[in-house]
Amino acid sequence: MSLRDFLERFRPTGTPGAAVTGVPPDRTAERTAELAPALARLTAVQQEAARIRAAGQETAETIRRNAGREAEGIVAAAREQAPEVRRQAAEPVVRDALREADAVRAAGDRAADAVRERGRAGLPSLVDDTVAQALRPAAGTDAAP
Repeated sequence: MSLRDFLERFRPTGTPGAAVTGVPPDRTAERTAELAPALARLTAVQQEAARIRAAGQETAETIRRNAGREAEGIVAAAREQAPEVRRQAAEPVVRDALREADAVRAAGDRAADAVRERGRAGLPSLVDDTVAQALRPAAGTDAAP
């Protein structure tokens, strides 16, 4: 459609004054003819948009499935590694507990050694006292008759 045809639409059909007889132009047919190519292209664009949307949904579903599989793999690997991670996390605590147990055991050994030493130190006098008491009744028996 040329510019002249476009502008022709706005031209009055007659000059003011006496009525002119004639058939008025069919504006609906003109508009339909003018819009048909644009609407045809729009239909093609809508079909292309629908195709792109469907492809996007399919791609999104594929990505979701792959992400789900990847997440399952990550969870399985984490479950598999969990015992080792727990062991590594507990290792310093166990090491500290063993160190503390060794310190308590060493303190107990020192206390037992001190008791033994006191026992050894007092043992000769205890033996002497015991022997003296044991001999006393024997000496008293000899003197009584």
